Amino acid sequence: MIPVVGTGGRDDRLTELLPPELLPLFDERFVGSCVLFEEYVQRLAIQVVRSTGLDSAARQPGTPGELAARAGLDPARAPVAAGWLLATLALGGRAVRASDGRYTVPVELPDLDPREVADAQERHDSSSLASYRMADIAAALYPSVLRGAASGEEMLFAPERIGAWFEYFSNDNLIYAISNRIGALTAERALRGDGGPVLELGGGLGSGTAALLERFTETGRLSAIRSYRFTEIAPSFLRRGQRRLAGRFQGVPLSFGRLDMDRPFGEAGVEDGGLALVYGVNTLHVARDLEFTLAEVRRALAPGGALVLSECVRPFPGRPVYIEFLFNLLEVFRAPRLVEPWRPNGGFLTPEQWTAALEACGFRDVTVYPDIARIREICPSFVVAAIAAVRA
Repeated sequence: MIPVVGTGGRDDRLTELLPPELLPLFDERFVGSCVLFEEYVQRLAIQVVRSTGLDSAARQPGTPGELAARAGLDPARAPVAAGWLLATLALGGRAVRASDGRYTVPVELPDLDPREVADAQERHDSSSLASYRMADIAAALYPSVLRGAASGEEMLFAPERIGAWFEYFSNDNLIYAISNRIGALTAERALRGDGGPVLELGGGLGSGTAALLERFTETGRLSAIRSYRFTEIAPSFLRRGQRRLAGRFQGVPLSFGRLDMDRPFGEAGVEDGGLALVYGVNTLHVARDLEFTLAEVRRALAPGGALVLSECVRPFPGRPVYIEFLFNLLEVFRAPRLVEPWRPNGGFLTPEQWTAALEACGFRDVTVYPDIARIREICPSFVVAAIAAVRA
């Protein structure tokens, strides 16, 4: 999400900080869509706070856990999501967070219609509406999940909702596709000149793979990918990703298989020390034990091999990121193994946390592209970047 100024274009200061090759990606179409979607999520968050009773519970100060208990919500599932919802309202000036971490909703929340924002998005650029549909689904599920009536995993990935995920994880969805494009640019640079085998983790429906292979085709380096192993844990996603990719990129030795990044990679047939590049788009932040998964990645890479992660990046510690509205329903997202100081919470990491995590797990030359640490001072809602590192 990028702030809009004047006519809805980029902030000129952001133009000075972005690498020239990224400027075409951050055009008025993308900028305006991000600003609208952030407002849409704000309005949905207000609805969820009302429907779960958190607004009434927060008339008196309380921690997220205390407020969830007052509202009769599930003590295991609700506190993280409640904290995120209240922090999001606080960003919009509709809740107050005290220095001790207690929140208050001191006044009646405004009645803001999300449909007005969706209509504006449709007029501005309809390609991003897939993100709105997923946000609508999540908003409808929040009360049941936070009350403990069902798990987010069961509800979000129910068979009748898989089609909405297909549309969301698509290069036709402008808001999501930016991660694929930045990741592809970074991966093409990270794969050393003589190339080698590539492993993708959490390939999902294949949109990240397609963007990467298109980038290598554009630069004339497709032959540098000696083999490409596409992996995914969800069978339905794996099947769909394979159907989309198989035969599309002639000359690329593509293979497909199931890999659980929370298990030893050797169980999926990944040999030690043989890979030139490990790649993932919006994947490693949901590792149950990030320290373990990074150790497995390092073991699979050849000396000097590269890891590239295209991720939503939290600009500042504790600041909510709009897309977490969807994923805070998932236990795998909100409750990983925590490691101080670089894994203090579930969800997304800051640039400093990614750097510390990678260095602690045997990587060097960590870069964040573009440089969120510089950009966030003028654009605190800028949250998309690729993190690259080399096996030490």
